[in-house]
Order: sequence, then C-alpha cells, then structure tokens
Amino acid sequence: MVAHWQWENATAGAVAGFTTVAAMHPLDVVRTRFQVNEGRGLSTSLPTDKNTAHALFTITRIEGLRGLYAGFFPAVIGSTLSWSLYFFFYGRAKQRYARGSRDDDEKLSPALHLASAAEAGALVCLCTNPIWLVKTRLQLQTPLHQTRPYSGLLDAFRTIMKEEGPRALYKGIVPALVLVSHGAIQFTAYEELRKVIVDFKERRRKSESTADNLLNSADYAALGGSSKVAAVLLTYPFQVIRARLQQRPSTNGMPRYIDSLHVIRETARFEGLRGFYKGLTANLLKNVPASYITFIVYENVLKLLKQQPPTK
Repeated sequence: MVAHWQWENATAGAVAGFTTVAAMHPLDVVRTRFQVNEGRGLSTSLPTDKNTAHALFTITRIEGLRGLYAGFFPAVIGSTLSWSLYFFFYGRAKQRYARGSRDDDEKLSPALHLASAAEAGALVCLCTNPIWLVKTRLQLQTPLHQTRPYSGLLDAFRTIMKEEGPRALYKGIVPALVLVSHGAIQFTAYEELRKVIVDFKERRRKSESTADNLLNSADYAALGGSSKVAAVLLTYPFQVIRARLQQRPSTNGMPRYIDSLHVIRETARFEGLRGFYKGLTANLLKNVPASYITFIVYENVLKLLKQQPPTK
C-alpha cells in the first residue's frame, strides 16, 4: 500500500511538471540569459535587453519561436523527472518520519517537513544535474554563438563528454545542492500554510470533511504562489551562480568561471548585489504562475488517483 501511494505522488508530480514547463518556458529562457549576461561585453553572444518584455520581443524577432523554446526538450524531461522524483521522495520521507514520530504524515512538525523536502531535493539534484546543464547551454545558444552549436539534447551530451569529460555534466552541482533549500523552504511554507487554511475551514464549517474535500483549486494556487515567492527571494543568488558555472567554455576551451567562489567574487566586484538578482523579474513571472499550475495539477491529479481502486 505504501508503494501504491508513492507512485501516485510520482505520477501527479510528473503531470504537474510537464504542464508547468509547457506553459512557462519562454520566461525561463529569458531568465537564464539575464542571469549570465554580465554587462561587461564578455557574454558577446547575448544581446543586451532592457527588461523582460524587451527580451521576449528581441528573441521573437531574431530567433522566432525556436528561440523562445530553446532547451525545451531537456526542460520537459528534467522538470517532469524532477517533479516526479521530488514528490516520490518527499512522500516517502514524510511516511518514514511519520512512522518514527508515531504521527500522521499530514501533521508532521515543520522541522520534519523541512527534512523531508531537503532529502527529496538533494536526491533529485544528483539525478538531474546533467539534464539541467544541457538545458542551460541550449538556452544560451543564439545566432551570434561563436562555437559550433549543439544540434539538440543528444548532440549536447556527446559533445560535452568528448570535449570536457563526464565531470562537466556536474558543473554547478554545489550551488544546485545549496538550492535544495529552495524546495525545502517552499514545501515547508506550503505545508504549514495548508494546515492553517484547513484548520480555518474546519472550524468555520464544523464538518468532518477531509482536507482533500475542504481545499479547492483557488486554495492550492494561493498556497503554491505564496510559498514560491518566499523561496525565490531567499535562494535566487544561487540560481545565478549555477547558471554562470554551467555556461559553455569559450572556443579555447577555458571556462568563464573556475568555481562558485570565483563567481561570487567576480559578480560582487563588478556588479554588486544587483548582479546576484539578474533575471529576478522573469523568474517571478515564470515561477509564481508556474507554482499555481504545478500545485493545482498535482493536488487534483493526486485526488483523482486516490479515487481509483489500487491495482493488484
């Protein structure tokens, strides 16, 4: 029975992840390009954009729909796989901690919700970093790119393995692991706010309804959006560090940055605090609505699956 519920969580997470990427990918492209554009003439393959709207217009004019959806295939695979694994590992961790605390997994303490989210995020990060690296590089390719462009996902993997070796697939893994705190913050905030809303509605209605019947899509949207904003504001600089580390080396094979500390020093020196928040507007425009979509789809797909009889 435990495995049955875990796979329901994984399926709901996969559907939610795919839906989110399909709807919001152009803003992800803009966010990534802003993150690596230092404004010092070093990222010569990227045009200088004034704001998110101008960037979307420029990409559409110069590169068309293909530019807006650069890296879409690895993004779909990575997001679908990440959400599927995340909800699977997250549900499994909550069940394990619930057994250890002899409590229901819906009533775990904030600390145990945080531990569950952090554990799930770290496992997902180790599984999916190569996919996100390829997605970032494909998003940064433009008609002005000076090196031979990757023709797609498989060509990118082959070229990276040939030119840089397998270790290159894990560039940016340190800030990526730090970014596990993003999911931990988001899911902890989501679970705690969910409890507050359920308790409020239970007291108001004085009924025996379950949480699944008390909450609706508007509640899930509000929960997902508010928890995402908190997580983004606290962890965004690590997304910038990761994106800059994952850039493709120049034609001479030299990477732009050596490690995370090098990124921090250079960004702080030449761009200040503002440099660590480049692309934040596009990120919020993408991720807040994306959280609405993700949690609405996840909770409703999970509710639908729970109504089906378990397979033997």
